[in-house]
Amino acid sequence: MPRMEKRGKRVLVTGASRGIGRAVALELAAMGFEIGLNFRSNEAAAEETRAASEAAGGSAVLLPFDVADEPGARAVLEAEVEERGAFWGVVLNAGITADGPLAGMSSSAWSDVLRTNLDGFYNVIQPLMLPMVRLRDGGRIVTMGSVSGVVGNRGQVNYSASKAGLMGATRALAREVGKRRITVNCVAPGFIETDMLSGLPGEELAKLVPLKRLGQPEEVAALVGFLFSDKAGYITAQVLGIDGGMT
Repeated sequence: MPRMEKRGKRVLVTGASRGIGRAVALELAAMGFEIGLNFRSNEAAAEETRAASEAAGGSAVLLPFDVADEPGARAVLEAEVEERGAFWGVVLNAGITADGPLAGMSSSAWSDVLRTNLDGFYNVIQPLMLPMVRLRDGGRIVTMGSVSGVVGNRGQVNYSASKAGLMGATRALAREVGKRRITVNCVAPGFIETDMLSGLPGEELAKLVPLKRLGQPEEVAALVGFLFSDKAGYITAQVLGIDGGMT
């Protein structure tokens, strides 16, 4: 049975069409949230997530935009808030990789990853911040970091930089909005079995994890769901690893 803890509250999930984002959307829908499902291009997958979110007990609306596009993201989000009201929560999940050694990394591989993974923080959260504050009902923001942002990873200097920056932004914003009862935390997954790991040797990656297995999107989603619950109201400015013991 769905858990109707948060009926009527609105939450935006970016990168919600698949993987961790989809699992998070379903978890929050089961808690009774009204979900704004952001996606960049895969409308068919986003529509599947919408249908599954509603089947889980929530309601959902599709919000297509690229988090790396500041004017485009702002236009969609401001119009959405004007039409349906402010978001009580945000899960900043959208992210990309463009791996390779720094010595051979192109400027676009660097800038594309930073624009999506780090600039996306500003592009999405800044236009939603004042409307959230004006709700006078607290709120939740969860960003999606990575084990790579905590310890670094060879071949991912751009990705590690973007996620480390995201963690710093998360902690700083938590201190800005704490007096408004808005919590801001970062979830930092390790190796999670999603499309982002497709083509990589899963069995070999699992050997690097103390628990000797890859994580599942639903396990990350469960942690996000806890942070959105009333029980997590005193947790803020934290980076919470979910990496099988890697950190």
